[in-house]
Amino acid sequence: MRTAGRTGLTLVAMLAAGAGGLWAGQRGVALPDLAWIRSIIGIEGVAVAATATPAASGPIIYYRDPDGRPAYSAVPKKTPDGRDFLAVHANEDLSFEANSAAKPAVARVADNKPAAEPTKGKILYYRNPMGLPDTSKVPKKDSMGMDYIPVYEGEQPDASTVKVSLGKLQRTGVKTATAEMASISRKVEIPGTVALDERLVSVISMRADSFVDDVANVTTGDRIGKGETLFRFYSRDIASAASEYAAGLNGSRSNDETGSALRLRNFGVPQEVIDGISRTRQVPTSMSYTAPRDGIVLERMATAGMMAKPGEVLFRIADTSDMWVTADVPEYDLASIHVGAKANVTVRSLPGRIFEGTVDLIYPEVDMQTRTTKVRIELPNPDGVLLANMYADVGIEAGALSPVVAIPNSAIVDTGDRQVVFIDKGDGKFELKDVRLGVRGDDSTEIRQGIAAGDRVVVSANFLLDAESNLNAALSAMTEEAKP
Repeated sequence: MRTAGRTGLTLVAMLAAGAGGLWAGQRGVALPDLAWIRSIIGIEGVAVAATATPAASGPIIYYRDPDGRPAYSAVPKKTPDGRDFLAVHANEDLSFEANSAAKPAVARVADNKPAAEPTKGKILYYRNPMGLPDTSKVPKKDSMGMDYIPVYEGEQPDASTVKVSLGKLQRTGVKTATAEMASISRKVEIPGTVALDERLVSVISMRADSFVDDVANVTTGDRIGKGETLFRFYSRDIASAASEYAAGLNGSRSNDETGSALRLRNFGVPQEVIDGISRTRQVPTSMSYTAPRDGIVLERMATAGMMAKPGEVLFRIADTSDMWVTADVPEYDLASIHVGAKANVTVRSLPGRIFEGTVDLIYPEVDMQTRTTKVRIELPNPDGVLLANMYADVGIEAGALSPVVAIPNSAIVDTGDRQVVFIDKGDGKFELKDVRLGVRGDDSTEIRQGIAAGDRVVVSANFLLDAESNLNAALSAMTEEAKP
């Protein structure tokens, strides 16, 4: 009974230590050699205590092959060539220690007593074994019966750092790119409308009560050249000033001549009429009003025989040699557009033609309804094919002209409240960084704060790292709650 009890105790001790020699010896099973055991359990320095220098002590717990082959027996035994198996005492049993005594034993049997488990510190909480954001302050099992994993003090994850195994990195397809100094450009495509240049529009009106005697044969939409007659008129006040001017010329009174000529100019009398009086020294019964510029008649209100009051509009004439295009830029694109930016304009009624111009003005207000801002683009129109109110498609070159710190657009994780990127720190570690964005281009975005040129950022599968980071943040919060 004592022998059987000792044999059973020996078997338990050996199985607990991972040797299995006695079990193999009782059944005549050959176990793999120790090198194979080392490779399976991943522990270096597996040794047989019999080879150590201390003297054998304690009870014999099994017998092993004298040549070190993987053969064991619970009772004395001989080899095929007649040699005795060597007795293994309690202090000579297998020890799974590291190469030096500095590391604690993973499992050891000595004097039939297992070594104590190394202490890991205080358990803070238990986390879900499947990596779900679920923790517990007490031990528990998940829905599949798996035990929750304890998290010890000092093991809690850092919410700003994510650690991923190399194998998982390959499976998830995490890719990185380097932040670099670069110019960012893109084209903002927006709708626009052709408009007249307000600076090239003239309004024709009288500055004194006048009678319109005759009107030229021009109508709204006609083109007219500078100096062409628009209408003829008679004004008592203007005629009086003209008579004084002519009298001054006849009497060679230079001061009166100068003063009378100034009065005529103040009445809006064209210089051509004043020059005619100076030549003929006579005041005409009616005077001609000529067009001040080349252009198109936008409006004709003058009628023969009418009484024109001061300030009353008689004609509106617009020069169309240069035109404007006004376009509505979304509010989020305003930061990337600047005055002087190049713009290409196409008009649907003129297929195949591209008009090139520049941004002349960004209007200083945002429309409350559309959340857009108007920009003005100047276009040359020498052949007059651009007409007011034409619909246009506008492409504006936008972006940062000088080099800035830029990263691919796919590297940015935008949560709405914040924009973050993951920086590759090497060895599967990724650090979460808040960034402040600048100009966004077609392929890359300016980073004004958060990272520097040369940092490696994650550009693919970063949403997986973001999920892991959120889990770390949740676990960190649970850790704080778990602290007394």
